[in-house]
Amino acid sequence: MSRFSHPETAALVLAAGMGKRMKSDLAKVLHPMAGTPLLGHVLQALDRLGVGRVLVVIGHQRERVRQTFAEAEVEWIVQAEQRGTGHAVLMAGPALEAFEGTLLVVCGDTPLLRASTLHALLEGHRAMNPAVTVLSMRLPDPTGYGRIVRGTGDSIDQIVEHKDATVQQRAIDEVNSGIYAFDYPALVTVLSELTSHNAQGEYYLTDTVALLTRAGRKTAVVCAPDYRELLGINTVEELAEAERIHAELRGSGA
Repeated sequence: MSRFSHPETAALVLAAGMGKRMKSDLAKVLHPMAGTPLLGHVLQALDRLGVGRVLVVIGHQRERVRQTFAEAEVEWIVQAEQRGTGHAVLMAGPALEAFEGTLLVVCGDTPLLRASTLHALLEGHRAMNPAVTVLSMRLPDPTGYGRIVRGTGDSIDQIVEHKDATVQQRAIDEVNSGIYAFDYPALVTVLSELTSHNAQGEYYLTDTVALLTRAGRKTAVVCAPDYRELLGINTVEELAEAERIHAELRGSGA
């Protein structure tokens, strides 16, 4: 039963990746944490959030993922070739053709994600009414993450990847979580401008923030209260750490 209500929001879960660093034949989002697949924890959070629609982008072992969540009330989006987060959103285009609400983009490998944090993101997005609101987090060690360079108030000047950041920018501990709330019609206007001219040859959803800014659209940022819930799982060691944090949070009643 949902704790919140966001019927005007559609959630898009990015769950197509292989997860090579897990060193396993099992798709990353199917690895269990506390007895539930990673993707299952994210879907539970979205259920509590009370969104109007849930779309899940699948690719690697997609039939196995479908079968595992055969009872879930979700719309499946196939990304046969994984060409980045921006490409994943493009694949959802036909299913969202008539959609004019808020698109919440979340990652399928964040099992500690809480509905209350997503609710705060959506409430902030509604109050500030930007084209995009980025969910950020403050890390003890932000190395490797894209830094949030704030503009005036809660606006974003830019998101700078670690490798491109200046010494001053690398001192910033507020980073991009990879979770966004978009005004979907505004997002559509810049999706076609994404390019894959980067080292990975992929289309990055992060680039839409700069494109929207360049187009004169308003941007905003909401910072999560606890960075631990936004940590993605990429390795077996990170999965074990997530299990530990989950047990700790459950023990404290958080």
